[in-house]
Amino acid sequence: MIEIDQAENISRANTKAEESMIPVYDPPVSASTTARLHHGSEGLFSALSAELPRVVESDFIGLLRLDHEGFNVEWQFSKAGGVTQHGVIDGTEEKTMSAWAHEHRGPRIIPFLNQEIGLRKKVKELATGGIQSLCAFPLSDGPNCLGCFLVGSKLPAAYSENEIRFLSLITDMITSAVNDVAKFDTLTREEDNLTKLKVEKERLQLLLDLTSQITSSSELPHLVRAISTIVRTLIHCDAISFHLPDKSSGSLRLCVLDPNECASTSEKDGDGPAGNSGEQACEAFRSRKPVFSWDNSVLTWPLVARNQVLGVLELERTNKREFQKQDIDFVRQVANQVAIVVENALAYAEIRDMKEKLSREELYIENEIRNEQGFDAIVGRSAAIRAVLRKIEAVAAIDSTVLIYGETGTGKELVAQAIHARSPRHSNAFVKLNCAAIPTGLLESELFGHEKGAFTGAIMQRTGRFELANHGTAFLDEIGEIPLELQPKLLRVLQEREFERLGSARTIKTNARLIAATNRNLAICVDERTFRADLFYRLNVFPIHMPPLRERPEDIPLLVRHFAQHYARRMNRTIDTIPSETMEILVRHSWPGNIRELQNVIEHSVIVSRGPVLHVPLADISFNGAPGPNNTRQKTLEEAEREHIISTLKETKWIISGPRGAAARLGLNRSTLQFRMKKLGIIRPWIV
Repeated sequence: MIEIDQAENISRANTKAEESMIPVYDPPVSASTTARLHHGSEGLFSALSAELPRVVESDFIGLLRLDHEGFNVEWQFSKAGGVTQHGVIDGTEEKTMSAWAHEHRGPRIIPFLNQEIGLRKKVKELATGGIQSLCAFPLSDGPNCLGCFLVGSKLPAAYSENEIRFLSLITDMITSAVNDVAKFDTLTREEDNLTKLKVEKERLQLLLDLTSQITSSSELPHLVRAISTIVRTLIHCDAISFHLPDKSSGSLRLCVLDPNECASTSEKDGDGPAGNSGEQACEAFRSRKPVFSWDNSVLTWPLVARNQVLGVLELERTNKREFQKQDIDFVRQVANQVAIVVENALAYAEIRDMKEKLSREELYIENEIRNEQGFDAIVGRSAAIRAVLRKIEAVAAIDSTVLIYGETGTGKELVAQAIHARSPRHSNAFVKLNCAAIPTGLLESELFGHEKGAFTGAIMQRTGRFELANHGTAFLDEIGEIPLELQPKLLRVLQEREFERLGSARTIKTNARLIAATNRNLAICVDERTFRADLFYRLNVFPIHMPPLRERPEDIPLLVRHFAQHYARRMNRTIDTIPSETMEILVRHSWPGNIRELQNVIEHSVIVSRGPVLHVPLADISFNGAPGPNNTRQKTLEEAEREHIISTLKETKWIISGPRGAAARLGLNRSTLQFRMKKLGIIRPWIV
């Protein structure tokens, strides 16, 4: 029965073929002509699908085209009812129908598809779909195979020899059309490649411009502005945001640059700036991965250099225009370059700040030589100097304010340095300032600093001594010379640990320890209303009195030898002998200039000494009352006056004014006596 049915089907097919023998050629010619007019595979296949069924029995039409590289096969199938399918076959995994037909160098006719063995994947799908007979015509252009033209029918053995010849003729026309399509596709690809090359060239040129712009400056604000202008052109975005971490607040600092290149900065504690974009920036910063908004109109990219996230670059497009793949690839290149630039700018800023800090501290840090007790710079064994050293030991480890008082030249600065050297602050700066050596108008600027333009001549910002001494020690010598109008600001630094620079409203905190020194009696200055009482009490927390040299004569031989050896080494001399007569004269001298005067005398003596014996030119140096080798003169009137005033002050217990005061006993006005005391260098001993 099966053989009878197959025979009847073949008979009906042959009868139909005979009836349509020598069909009208207009439709196929029209189909081929229409196909040649279409510059694409879709137009070509649509023309074939519309025209071919009118002249040839076809329940299935297929067109296979090899891609331009010859590896993959683009296929298009049209079935009865207008159902069209298309796709790509991987030619490396399966031998395609095109290659199979091309190997036979002619049409491949399969009258009974369901009986065929070893069918390819796509042919099996046709048999499963009910196609019984199949004709495969290779699209050959000389030695090259362009693809394959397929025609199938649900009837077995549906195609006669005349129809096969006719389809072969159609195949030649299709081959020519496919060849035209391939050439058109090649031309289109070349034009697309040229367009892409042009765009890539423009972007590379802009990248070069970006490199030249951002390498011309190391200042981060300038770099941000330069980057924003070029990146906006490169990526065609409407707004750019830079999010950089703020070390002080631990959050991301948002620097937004709008299309008009107007920069504004806002800071927010916590994870970052507020809003969705802020959350997106924080997510990109934490994850180190790019983040897209839900509509792909905002792209947030982390700036990573040396495995460290330096910040976030955020690009935004208005009107919900999405970022395409080529944009994202280019953003990756830009972000890598920007990350390197930001890293260099941050490193430059850090190095610059450290360099400035070191250069400032070098102005004030002095090398100090300390023995096992830490007082090698303070020479002496007298009871008075040992009492001073005990006080230094007691107060050094405590951050209390210290007031050192005594006559000029007694070594108050050495005491301050010894306190700093033995304190926990010894690794930080020791900043000193002589208040009497600075003009009154500039003293405030020296102490607290000033901003650029704060006053005439302020051409740049200046850091004050208290700011430099942060976590270190500030030593103010001659503190009694500070004018009254400046004393409240100094008191505020001592009490509140804060101040403002001249010309600035920003409060600066400081953790500087204050050590002050004076050769004036501040208690008398308070009585005379030239020094604030509250500042005096705040300074006089731990007073240390430096005794004058005349009160420690046993230390003079040690000091003479110390200075003689010091200057001899510096001048490359050898001094090993000091005559006893010379030493006796030096010990008996009153030394109104104290240690500073003795130091100058010994330096002068080393200069004029030509041998190993220290020669002190006593005749060339004024020794107030000290008898030289041939000098037995009496005391001068000034010396006698000084001793008389001191004797009277001791009798009145250093009370100056009043009916029982020293001024009344000496027959002088109080102000006259104070003037004579200052001129003669008479200072009231402080009870410690």
